[in-house]
Amino acid sequence: MQQVHIGSRAVAPSKIICVGRNYLEHINELNNEIPENMVLFCKPNSAIATTLNATHCTKGIVDEIHFESEICFVYENQRLSAVGIGLDLTKRDLQSKLKAKGLPWERAKAFDGAAIFSDFVAIDQPSDQLQLTLHIDDQLTQKALITKMIYSPSQILAEIQTFISLEDGDIIMTGTPQGVGKIVSGRTFQCNLSAAGKLLVSKQWLAE
Repeated sequence: MQQVHIGSRAVAPSKIICVGRNYLEHINELNNEIPENMVLFCKPNSAIATTLNATHCTKGIVDEIHFESEICFVYENQRLSAVGIGLDLTKRDLQSKLKAKGLPWERAKAFDGAAIFSDFVAIDQPSDQLQLTLHIDDQLTQKALITKMIYSPSQILAEIQTFISLEDGDIIMTGTPQGVGKIVSGRTFQCNLSAAGKLLVSKQWLAE
């Protein structure tokens, strides 16, 4: 089982629950419709990786990978117990083809290596001042304010629990703001998560 860390403590998520289309500007940049209901999908534990890859190969077919930075939470003891940074990695061209045919997204979203995470920090409850930034080669690329989400963390948790049981250690990815794009090998991805101006988590990846 793949693991993530809350401080020095390792946990093994049984699954990752992801929210799609949770920022209006991101919906617009991909020319998607505003959904009537919360868009949710899953990634398995096997999707968790530690390296940021620019491509993924399946049966000899090499797909480009796109990045989506997100505020993420760990679920434990019936609540959101820790917060961190995640990159939801997507085969965008494949996803577009699947969506056009009305088919599920798993092949584009749940492949091995489709999610990478920073360490997580314990929290009492999600702060309404959380802010995520992603810089690529020192250029600000994405900025996520938790107050800009269509659905708040508490609403997301409540909706998930209407149809699926969460286990301790499971991760919730809350959606990405505008600014998504293709991963280019050799570029440096720097993610910072802060609350009320205080840095909570910082993580850097070099794309391979």
